[in-house]
Amino acid sequence: MTLFAASQAQHLVRLSTIDTIIVVFYFALVLAIGFYLRNRAKTGEDFFMAGRDMTAWVAGLSFLSANLGALELMGWAGSAYQYGILATHWYWIGAIPAMLFLALVMMPFYYISKTHSVPGYLKLRFGEPARAVSAVSFGFMTVLMSGVNMFAMAKVLQIVLGWDINVSIWLSAGTVAIYVALGGLRSAIFNEVLQFFLIWAGVLLIPILGLHEAGGWSNLKIQIAHRASEQYVHLWSGLGSFTGNPMGIHWTGIVFGLGAIISMGYWTTDFLVVQRILAAKDIRSAEMAPIIGAGFKMMVPFIVILPGLLGLAVLPMKLVPESVATVTGAHSYNDVLPLMLARYCGPGLLGLGITALIAGFMSGMAGNVTAFTTVWTYDIYRPLINSKGTDHHYVNMGRWTTVIGVLISVATAYLVMQFASIMDYVQALFSFFIAPLFGTVVLGMLWKRATGPGGFWGLLLGTASSISMWAWVKVDPSALRYVAMSPHAKALAQDMYQALWSFLVCVIVTVAVSLATKPKTDSELNGLVYGLTEVPSVGNVPIYQKPHFWAGVVVVIFFVLNVYFW
Repeated sequence: MTLFAASQAQHLVRLSTIDTIIVVFYFALVLAIGFYLRNRAKTGEDFFMAGRDMTAWVAGLSFLSANLGALELMGWAGSAYQYGILATHWYWIGAIPAMLFLALVMMPFYYISKTHSVPGYLKLRFGEPARAVSAVSFGFMTVLMSGVNMFAMAKVLQIVLGWDINVSIWLSAGTVAIYVALGGLRSAIFNEVLQFFLIWAGVLLIPILGLHEAGGWSNLKIQIAHRASEQYVHLWSGLGSFTGNPMGIHWTGIVFGLGAIISMGYWTTDFLVVQRILAAKDIRSAEMAPIIGAGFKMMVPFIVILPGLLGLAVLPMKLVPESVATVTGAHSYNDVLPLMLARYCGPGLLGLGITALIAGFMSGMAGNVTAFTTVWTYDIYRPLINSKGTDHHYVNMGRWTTVIGVLISVATAYLVMQFASIMDYVQALFSFFIAPLFGTVVLGMLWKRATGPGGFWGLLLGTASSISMWAWVKVDPSALRYVAMSPHAKALAQDMYQALWSFLVCVIVTVAVSLATKPKTDSELNGLVYGLTEVPSVGNVPIYQKPHFWAGVVVVIFFVLNVYFW
């Protein structure tokens, strides 16, 4: 039985004429941007890297918007309903330190090497075998992730409007394929900036009207404690034990599994987001872009986590896990955002809200498709299949790969329907591919003794160990006590510890093999390793224009927020 049983076909609202006009206008606008930018994507540098002339603000907002898709809007709203304010950790400790680390430590190396991708850096640092492993695994991850966005958008349109799932999937897929194939990364970036503002304009109404209905933050906490548990409104105080919080996780899983491994891996090595920064026009813009993104990232829980918490307090029905909803016809955790949208938005506002959700889902889809296209063309097709093609040939390959990537994503959208929840699917993928990749990249940048064979075997065995642990728990659920350190751990907790162990496997194997093999000379590592590379300066600019100054401002706000919601 699929998630979209006939019993769930009844929709919550109907679009008025003005709502329909708003939605149709949005689709027309993103297609127009693609056609307008078509003539500015003739070379490989233009199509795959947007000509490397983006300002810090454009790159920074695109950097954040590429991540502001289904995972953010729908997945984490559902997780906030399921786990409470603990879901905010994925925005603060699970993002801010890593984004600043990318800006100040890793971005200079990516930028000065002029690589087109993270696998491209691994090729320079460790050789072709390490690049091949990372490119193939990343290609799998991007198209699997893209299916999440298609699935989520189809589910929203079905729940809110009663649209057929197949129509929703193919409409979004066709639109993304057209504007990315025409304008490449530049088209995706400009649409992502547009989508960033649409998302905020459309979704902001829910927390504002919801807090008014609940009687403010203090009354909201009282209502949540009454209807669920007081544990749902504390960010850190319940993490001293595995049983003191709804997620069944210890603070070590949050700090080390999430903060030190998964988030660092995602924000610094996931080419989906790093690609946007590589399009910056100079080194200062490349460093400022993630810092700008971090500033806005800290505010995103207001439009994502807060609607989930409000759902706990004000929705008349009790939401259930997706597996239960499939059988009973009830609404699942993943439905909380569209349910809140239907609760507060009337004619006109509903069209804006629906457009905001569509924008978020298409932004996530486009991010995955452009990343997949670049990695396939530059890191798989060119080095392994056809290394003698012209620049025009690779641009055409990129356009065709865009279409193929979208079609594969459509297939994965149907695959996602078989999983219990969006977050189970996504976080499992991150623990498979992102955590060990971060171990390989960070050792390559910070330790000159790391060798090519060490990087290859560390990445391969780290990835294999994570997939093996996941399969072990699937086959034998009692293994959870070993993988997640507690039999009470929920799926997200398992993913955090799974990522931590796979990172450690990668690092241990890389170090052991590197010590047993011959390293490269210092001259060969110039520009690739700290201590052997002259890091470029942002220039003689006033202090308020320096990346380190704004990174300090973000750090102060970060600590204030964590203490306030402790």
